[in-house]
Amino acid sequence: MAKRCTLAKRPAHRPASVYALAGIRLFNGITGLLTPSVLILRLDPDHRPSPAAVYAFRLFGIRTVLLGLALLTHDGDRLREDLREGVLIHGSDTLTAAMLGIRGQVPARTAVLTTLISATNTVLAATGGCAGKGERK
Repeated sequence: MAKRCTLAKRPAHRPASVYALAGIRLFNGITGLLTPSVLILRLDPDHRPSPAAVYAFRLFGIRTVLLGLALLTHDGDRLREDLREGVLIHGSDTLTAAMLGIRGQVPARTAVLTTLISATNTVLAATGGCAGKGERK
């Protein structure tokens, strides 16, 4: 009798912060991929989105979707590595958003909001990576 191959396995335990970060990544990634103008207009409401901006948001949209899916499908050491990388990714996003606001390159309200969102993502990645450090899969 042939053995059936199945990809389904018992899901690994994930802290709530990992699910929250995955959800944020999936929402932002799908929005960037399918409706980049929505995000672009939140950053620059006074100008029509340029083709370069649309391209960039779609490029980062698919990257963000894949990063979100990784948090839901990877486990053990691979998940911890994804979260360590997430601290760097979202920390860089936080710094960029803050600098855009400090330099006056985006409206103050937008700068505060994007900085807070990115900082929240950084904290979620850091706390998700700390949870279950003693576990080995």
